[in-house]
Amino acid sequence: MVAGMKLSTSSQCIKYLMFIFNLLFVITGIILISIGSVIHGVYHSHQDFLDNKFFSVPNLLIAVGVIIFFIAFFGCCGAVRENYCMVVTFATLMVLVFILELSAGIAGYGLRSSASQVITGKMKENMNSYNSSKETAAIWDKLQQNFECCGINSSTDWNVPLNSTGLPISCCEVIPGQISESTCNSQSPNVFKKGCLPVLGDLISAHALQLGGVGIGIAFVQALGIWFSIFLARSIKNSYYTV
Repeated sequence: MVAGMKLSTSSQCIKYLMFIFNLLFVITGIILISIGSVIHGVYHSHQDFLDNKFFSVPNLLIAVGVIIFFIAFFGCCGAVRENYCMVVTFATLMVLVFILELSAGIAGYGLRSSASQVITGKMKENMNSYNSSKETAAIWDKLQQNFECCGINSSTDWNVPLNSTGLPISCCEVIPGQISESTCNSQSPNVFKKGCLPVLGDLISAHALQLGGVGIGIAFVQALGIWFSIFLARSIKNSYYTV
């Protein structure tokens, strides 16, 4: 930096605001990593009823959160040292992060609209393997007991796959203090009435909505940081010509 170069009062203010913003920027990175990890965990626990695209958005947010820690270095050092190149690098990387977060947010909303269709297809596919695969049976039993549901939309969905009027034992509520029943059917007093699709679909859609809201929300907050960095870069550049 040229000796005697001094930024204007407004530019000095922007410089310190940008430094503070970078601290907040790091916090947003932590938020993205945390939310992405939590939702990835939720999706992973139901991965047999989802496809790969449901994991791409939380993975993207986690990756962006990690990248933010590296980008913040250029912002903080550039602001404190009033280094034009570092500030411009920061602004450029911020634009890239903005695009990635906006894309993740939009994709999150897209997942919400397709959740029901994807889950329905996967459930029908897995349901046909209930009798032939212990792993599939365990997945369905866990789902039905945890969400207190039966079948896709109702218990009648099991009639064809099981080729009988009976239902999986997991379709009936376990009553405390009573010996577990060996059979479960649509006439059982403790059979679950609701299907699993509405319950699981609402859960997946809610988290997809959360991904979309976080991605888009933080993207627009960070747009303020892009403005700070561009204004500061211009001020630093102009100060070279006024010295």
